[in-house]
Amino acid sequence: MAKILVIDDERAIRRALREILEFEDFEVDEAENGKEGIDKAKADNFDVIFCDIKMPEMDGMEVLDAL
Repeated sequence: MAKILVIDDERAIRRALREILEFEDFEVDEAENGKEGIDKAKADNFDVIFCDIKMPEMDGMEVLDAL
C-alpha cells in the first residue's frame, strides 16, 4: 500500500483528498503547513507527496527545495 502525504493549508482540501485516497486504499497523512509537511516527510517514508503551491509562511516551492 502506498503512503501519501497531503500538505495544504486548507482543511477542506486536505479532508477531501484524504477521503478520496483512503477510499482507493492508500494510507494518508496530512500536514497543514510547509514546516509540518517537511517534518513529517523527514520522519517517515512517503511514496507520494501532494503539496499546495500557495500557502502562507512557506509556499510549495520552498517545501520542494527543503525536501
